[in-house]
Amino acid sequence: MYTTILTLYKQGKSQREIAKLTGRDRKTIRRIVYKYNSAGIESPTQKQKESQVFKWHEDAIKLLEKDLSFVRIHEELQGLGFFGSYSSLTRYLRKIKLHNSICIRFNTLPGEEAQVDFGDIGRRYDPEGKLRKAYIFNMRLSYSRKDYYEIVFDQKVNTWIQCHINAFKYFQGVPKVIKLDNLKSAIIIANFYEPIYQEQYKRFADHYNFLPAPCRVRKPQEKGKVENGIKYVTNNFFAGRRFSNNKEMVEALGSWNRRSNNRIHGTTKKKPEELFSNEEITALTKLPEVGFDLSSWHKRKVAKDCHISLDKNYYSVPSKYAGTEVEVSLGSEIVRIYAQGQMVAMHNRSNGKGSFITNRSHWPEYKLYYPESPEYQNKCVIEMQEIGEYGDKMLSFIREQRKNKDWPRTVKGILHLKKLYGNEIVNKACMRALHYGIGNYSKIKEIIKNNCYDLPLPLFGGEDAGII
Repeated sequence: MYTTILTLYKQGKSQREIAKLTGRDRKTIRRIVYKYNSAGIESPTQKQKESQVFKWHEDAIKLLEKDLSFVRIHEELQGLGFFGSYSSLTRYLRKIKLHNSICIRFNTLPGEEAQVDFGDIGRRYDPEGKLRKAYIFNMRLSYSRKDYYEIVFDQKVNTWIQCHINAFKYFQGVPKVIKLDNLKSAIIIANFYEPIYQEQYKRFADHYNFLPAPCRVRKPQEKGKVENGIKYVTNNFFAGRRFSNNKEMVEALGSWNRRSNNRIHGTTKKKPEELFSNEEITALTKLPEVGFDLSSWHKRKVAKDCHISLDKNYYSVPSKYAGTEVEVSLGSEIVRIYAQGQMVAMHNRSNGKGSFITNRSHWPEYKLYYPESPEYQNKCVIEMQEIGEYGDKMLSFIREQRKNKDWPRTVKGILHLKKLYGNEIVNKACMRALHYGIGNYSKIKEIIKNNCYDLPLPLFGGEDAGII
């Protein structure tokens, strides 16, 4: 109507005539004509009303940052004195969220990045024919958009890593960066600046020479390519399809994925397979010559005997880790034990049960010298030889007499006499004791105390035959 009034005015109509033609009050017409003549305003201006919510902008932003729902934000603001309606608040908050959700599209170079994730695909048949909760693993190369898909039935660390290995083989190389979500198979503590990686996944990343790059928490758009890949396979392959067994499902997924990689992609306007073959495959890092040892991982506490219990056997760990928790890699042939990310012990895996696999160097040195230990017995041999010829012969006599049972106790007593009386006296006492066929500590001690060690040795049957 504003434009109509001005048009009639410009045609030379009087204000009275315009009022009759338009049915509007002459005061309204006069006001419009005045605005045109004084300020040149040819279109109506709408009076802007200040939003009642705007006064509560700072409080609303703080509550949004706490991830509260709009209902909760409305309740909190009411508690602060806000009397606006819920609908006006939601309109205002949606505008804020839209403004804050603006994102930048990141373009990567060939071979630079891949994005990975799991997606829920409901209950499906596993290889044994059982219906179980299933997931789809997707690795998408960020440059070519070529996809690798795999159906799995858990999200364990070993499954997660094996899916990566299969994807790398499929692509015939490794991208420099793997963008991933903060799932527990890869990230133990999500922190944008210093994420704590799952130990096995970090070792796997080092082995394949790629950098795992976790997204910020609750920022799925940072791995939007793989998010789209999960949606695409869910909506275009699994939706509305039923399979009678696992083999049929896996084969159908492989055929579908080959066709999918040869479609014109909506963003790049090119076929992923062609981009991959022509530009990306040569930019990928070569696969390592030696595969990653995908052992099962366990956490164990080291007992005070410096052993851990694993698979019904016992493996030694250096004594300084007694009472602490260690990580154990259980391979088909080798058991590796890690503490604070460093390997501290390695053993051949035992196929038996109840076996103790012990590296004696793991015990403190002073603990190795007990009567039954080889270290203690070797030390006794050396010290008895130091006594002299008859000390060495006395050791052989005692060991033969006791048939290697409990002999260290007797030898320990003789070595104690060595400390008190010296090698020469103990050697003579051993010679006299051997002459009489005696190998007792107490008799050797008696010979020394009675100063008999310097007496000439009698012939058997003589008058001194009963004297020691």
